[in-house]
Amino acid sequence: MLLLGIDLGSSSVKVSVVDGESGACLATAFHPADEMKINAGKPGWAEQDPEMWWTNLKASIADCNVQLGDSRHLIGAVGISYQMHGLVVVDRDFRPLRPSIIWCDGRAVEYGEKAFNALGRDFCLSRLLNSPGNFTAAKLAWVKENEPDIYKKIYKILLPGDYISLRMTGMPLTTYSGLSEGIFWDFVRNGISEELMDFFGFDHSLLAEPVNSFSHQGDIMDNIADELGIPRGIPVSYRAGDQPNNAFSLNVLQPGEVAATAGTSGVIYGVTDQRKYDQHSRVNTFLHVNHSEILPRAGVLLCINGTGILNSWLRKNTGNVLSYNEMNRMAAGINPGSDGLTIVPFGNGAERILENRNPGAGIQGLNFNTHSSAHLFRAAQEGIVFSIKYGLDIMKESGMIPSVIRAGSANMFLSPVFREALSCITGTRIDLYNTDGSVGAARGAGIGCGYYKSEKEAFSGLKTVGSVEPDRSKEEDYVKAYNNWLRHLDKISG
Repeated sequence: MLLLGIDLGSSSVKVSVVDGESGACLATAFHPADEMKINAGKPGWAEQDPEMWWTNLKASIADCNVQLGDSRHLIGAVGISYQMHGLVVVDRDFRPLRPSIIWCDGRAVEYGEKAFNALGRDFCLSRLLNSPGNFTAAKLAWVKENEPDIYKKIYKILLPGDYISLRMTGMPLTTYSGLSEGIFWDFVRNGISEELMDFFGFDHSLLAEPVNSFSHQGDIMDNIADELGIPRGIPVSYRAGDQPNNAFSLNVLQPGEVAATAGTSGVIYGVTDQRKYDQHSRVNTFLHVNHSEILPRAGVLLCINGTGILNSWLRKNTGNVLSYNEMNRMAAGINPGSDGLTIVPFGNGAERILENRNPGAGIQGLNFNTHSSAHLFRAAQEGIVFSIKYGLDIMKESGMIPSVIRAGSANMFLSPVFREALSCITGTRIDLYNTDGSVGAARGAGIGCGYYKSEKEAFSGLKTVGSVEPDRSKEEDYVKAYNNWLRHLDKISG
């Protein structure tokens, strides 16, 4: 059997097809070639058209079908990974009523703060394990108050991956993990938070029915299968947000294991069997994909909004002629610390590790006689790494102390500078694997449809492709650069 995995990001939609028996990736493609548009109607807003997701999904599957040839008829199940915390609202005909308010949109911060203050810090942190913050529930509250005509027409609210699954199967479902990422989940009650629903005035009928992440979640409708060029009647059998899925794709499923990713945003994600939370909700806890009442599993998530998007911004605004490999090579020619140049990467919305403040990005110490574009490239990568270090120190307060970080060999982890800096400043080994979100989603589909009888069987094809140990000879340089970066952060964040 072949397994198809979809990774719906905010920059592109990637699809991979994996041979279930060997675990080998037989086809992969992503669209668009550059990046999907994020619309910002007002400062701090971020929206995308769900139809754009579907268009790029079709194009990616079509490319994979060309690569597969006749063997595309062996595809037997579909898994979906998606950008977390977004809001899609649909009417009774399952049509979106407005563009999706995506994960990095900051308009709902004050709605989350009102709920946090009204319900109480102790209640929110002990029961929701988070502040309602800027998550899906708060985004829905914004729609309720500011777009009442649209709110009245809502039949179901969905996460981005729920919408893609709905489009394929005609079934409006979500997952338990998805409800927790929207901050609808009460970890003590092990069910929907009645108090949060009452505070916002939400009717329970708005929520889609939850299913397990690994489960039969509907069969692909015949007309959609024909549109996509894949077999009729195959199931969607796995669904997860991109960060739980990234952890899953790296076989990070047990307490103490840690995964990292650095695409548009950067994330450290650690698994625990405890109900852990940060007193200031700077890192967030959600149900992990393999959670059960018997064996509880939660993911503690640290997010930096502006990682790969900073690298992309620099590429576009330094002539748009260099490849990322060329930028990485130029950055490697500059010493750690970038000769005093520092960049704070917080230019993509409110940052949870800064308690939902949005200080914007900043460049400090720029000298026109000393610094070049190569210094900018290095300072950007170091700034992203230092942001992750800053967040990891917060995670350690909750008992999450990684000795090894697992990551896919993709995105920012393709840069030797990024890998070296992260390993040195955190003092951890970084293991790189031959996987990504779309491949992980394909493996998840294999578990969900019953093709794999165990997690061990699903990960038989997962291989390490490299490892980075801290370079002690450069540790002092990175510590000095980090302290310089912290002073810059203090200046711009107040």
